[in-house]
Amino acid sequence: MKVDLKPGAMIYPLPVALISCGQNRDEYNIFTTCWMGTISSDPPICYISIKPDRHSHAIIKRNMEFVINLTTEELSEQVDYCGLTTGSEVNKFSDLGLTIDFAKRINAPFIAESPVNIECSVKSIINYGSHDMFISEIVNVKINNELLDKESHRIKLEKLNLMSFNYGKYHGLGKLLGTYGMSMKNKK
Repeated sequence: MKVDLKPGAMIYPLPVALISCGQNRDEYNIFTTCWMGTISSDPPICYISIKPDRHSHAIIKRNMEFVINLTTEELSEQVDYCGLTTGSEVNKFSDLGLTIDFAKRINAPFIAESPVNIECSVKSIINYGSHDMFISEIVNVKINNELLDKESHRIKLEKLNLMSFNYGKYHGLGKLLGTYGMSMKNKK
């Protein structure tokens, strides 16, 4: 038997990322989010959603650029810290000892310790109640060389140790369950 719950954002688990933004050292900031996703593959369009009262909201709205830094189990404490502190009061890069590197196609920093950095250029901002959705084109992706399969040009996801978020808890992503098309392989 199923029961009804109050309507809410119940799409779990969610990926967790550190978003870096700012065009100069005085405004560089990082925040944690799991409110993001893919909209289109061609052109590559994604979104992040941010509450308007958040420190990074104004930075991204002004500069119209940011980097999605994928997070790993090894970055879990930094992820948590960036979600609990505000860049208006602390310099998160300095506090955490994270390495600032610079994007290729936009004017924003990325986190060198993150294995995958997705450079985004904001195309539009839409308000949806509590959050503004920053719809953005992915203009470049940086990845640690050892994580790329040279033959297939695919990311070796099993080596990333990516994190997810579920009801206030961080989780490592589990084991491989199969591959795309696995349901049809046995029918041939």
